Amino acid sequence: MLSDDEKKKLQNRLRRVIGQVEAVGRMIEDEEYCVQILMQLSAATGALGKVGQIVLEQHLKSCVTEAIESGDAADRDEKLEELIKIFRKYAGVID
Repeated sequence: MLSDDEKKKLQNRLRRVIGQVEAVGRMIEDEEYCVQILMQLSAATGALGKVGQIVLEQHLKSCVTEAIESGDAADRDEKLEELIKIFRKYAGVID
């Protein structure tokens, strides 16, 4: 699925997200200005969303592509259903 280099990059991104979330906790504890807290939350949410995009892209390039190229209709349909569920849950694109 992911190369070692890609895994390392994702782990680094996740460590930054963890740091951002911990910073939000400290900001709340220290009663910092709400707008600053919201900005930090937005940054963490965006960073986590980017991790999701990278994982989804890799899934499309590997698992979904393999299922389509295999000629196995059941496998292909399963992967397409997975994608539909992902988009419904996370993207809000399909109702």
